[in-house]
Amino acid sequence: MQPTPAKLVLENGSVYNGTAFGHIGETSGEVVFNTSLTGYQEILTDPSYTGQMVLMTYPLIGNYGINISDNESSKMWASAFIVRELSNVHSNFEATESLDSALKKAGVMGLAGIDTRKLVREIREKGAMRGVISALDSNNESLHQKALNIPEMSGQDLVKTVTTSENYTLEKADARYHVAALDYGIKTNILRMLQNSGCRVTVLKAGTPAEEVIKLNADGVFLSNGPGDPSAVSYAIETIKKLVEYNRSTKPLPIFGICLGHQLLALAFGAETYKLKFGHHGSNHPVKNLQNSQIEITSQNHGFSVNMESLPEALEMTHLNLYDHTVEGVKHKTLPCFSVQYHPEAAPGPHDSHYLFAEFTSLMDQAKN
Repeated sequence: MQPTPAKLVLENGSVYNGTAFGHIGETSGEVVFNTSLTGYQEILTDPSYTGQMVLMTYPLIGNYGINISDNESSKMWASAFIVRELSNVHSNFEATESLDSALKKAGVMGLAGIDTRKLVREIREKGAMRGVISALDSNNESLHQKALNIPEMSGQDLVKTVTTSENYTLEKADARYHVAALDYGIKTNILRMLQNSGCRVTVLKAGTPAEEVIKLNADGVFLSNGPGDPSAVSYAIETIKKLVEYNRSTKPLPIFGICLGHQLLALAFGAETYKLKFGHHGSNHPVKNLQNSQIEITSQNHGFSVNMESLPEALEMTHLNLYDHTVEGVKHKTLPCFSVQYHPEAAPGPHDSHYLFAEFTSLMDQAKN
């Protein structure tokens, strides 16, 4: 079969011609690049990529196919997938189908054969941009106008589109802790890591009020990752504020946040967030742990960051990004509340930051005593 021509047109008018794979049609979103060498299945199924078209910097993608165990959620959330070369052959003892086949089933468009290095340079120089990929419309002016009509990521509450529709509990034999996890787009491996740390986990809808969280009498609260602008998720910020007040006035309630959860926790304490130029997306970002001066290689996926200058006196910065010196972690000076911007649960890796789950369980132990 002859490949189907398709093109990407950015909001600044740049055009990239390639061929379509996966679902053949038209799609749109914010174009971001990811520097991971592997893990495309985990990336595609990460709810934090909602509203975004993911460009992989590694040139050959798809060579190990898709398997049933590496999904980070129940579906693919990325709006599109952009690669230099799509492998027509996949080889992996766990693989059940090709990347092309999986994208077709999920209704997600792929674009191959473009100069990904050029596109990455353009995003680095000009920032993440809205774009349209189409195999149906070949008119550059038409596609450019469509790109300009896409809503900006700033101001968007995308959490409501990815959170669970019903609360549920993941049981754990001989669990030592009960954790209430607020689902802003939670990844499967976070839940797995919590269970492996001895936790029974009750996953709650993002809009769950603080009063309902408190009624669970959980040993700790987890704030998950998720997509969009943290400042737009006002209901989550209000819930966290009330949980912090309960922490102050009633009894210790350890709170641990990752990624969007980190940003929401900082906002609840009075800090501010802002949109990064092109975000942090990859599995090889160096972060300095300011408490012990060790360097951790981390997995990251976020387009917003906590403003360091806005951190209140009560919050101490614990981790620093060595690429651009942005905030990667904070903790409260007196309350058992802490968070990190990166992903310590990283699947497929790296695993440098698994210790943070032990820190969470340690805080829950202290709160019990």
